[in-house]
Amino acid sequence: MKILEQRSAPNPRRVRIFLAEKGIDVPYVQMDMGKGELKSAEFTAINRFQRVPVLVLDDGTVLTETVAICRYFEELQPDPPLFGTGALGRARVEMWNRRMELGLLMHVAQAFRHLHPSMATLEVPQVREWGEANKPKAQDILSYLDEELAGRPFVAGDAYSIADITALVAVDFMRPARIERPPGLANLDRWYAAVSARPSAKA
Repeated sequence: MKILEQRSAPNPRRVRIFLAEKGIDVPYVQMDMGKGELKSAEFTAINRFQRVPVLVLDDGTVLTETVAICRYFEELQPDPPLFGTGALGRARVEMWNRRMELGLLMHVAQAFRHLHPSMATLEVPQVREWGEANKPKAQDILSYLDEELAGRPFVAGDAYSIADITALVAVDFMRPARIERPPGLANLDRWYAAVSARPSAKA
């Protein structure tokens, strides 16, 4: 079993944090998208979408997509539960993880891909106007999340979950995407300090 990743990319980091919370060790193989390794014929045969992370099982089975990989490990090792417990708890985690993926991480990633000079050869064409348009969208959902966090310690409720992992990675990725975190969001700041202090955040 191994995971193909690029350590600096946000989605592989989501998997690393998830596995660190579970206490699961998996070997990592580093790919270099700057050198075109994700566009190579060998890697494309593994993942036609040319994205990381990729989980390769011992029998050669390949799993791609961050949440699918995390769900696989959740099934193998349910404790601690990071997708929620009970029908309502799991639904809430699913809801908030999707909100953090589509409402926050996606906008941060689009700003990075369309504005950062290092992505010029990978995101063709880069559309500067689209990159700039995504910045306030990311900031808006952080203000909304700040309101929600006034009533609970974590993104989806009382327990740490994959929704917190997605949100943490997105907030950290705002720095290379050159998006300023809105000031005065005390609840968000409290949450961010707590989840950043977890040992898994350094995975």
